[in-house]
Amino acid sequence: MARPFFRRRKTCPFSGEGAPTIDYKDVRLLQGFMSERGKIVPSRITAVSAKKQRELAKAIKRSRQIGLLPFIVK
Repeated sequence: MARPFFRRRKTCPFSGEGAPTIDYKDVRLLQGFMSERGKIVPSRITAVSAKKQRELAKAIKRSRQIGLLPFIVK
């Protein structure tokens, strides 16, 4: 009997050894967690842990405030 479809849980890209640190000045890293429209991608899609998702959102918002990232992309 075949098993039903099994999806392996993704691991958080910011936890573990050699993981990048979340920094508001690292625009290239932050852009990977934003949609092409400039919105923050939810953690259920990116598999970021809840704690790191809060840090990520804070870093993106901080980066937007000082003008490194756009608020919206038309």
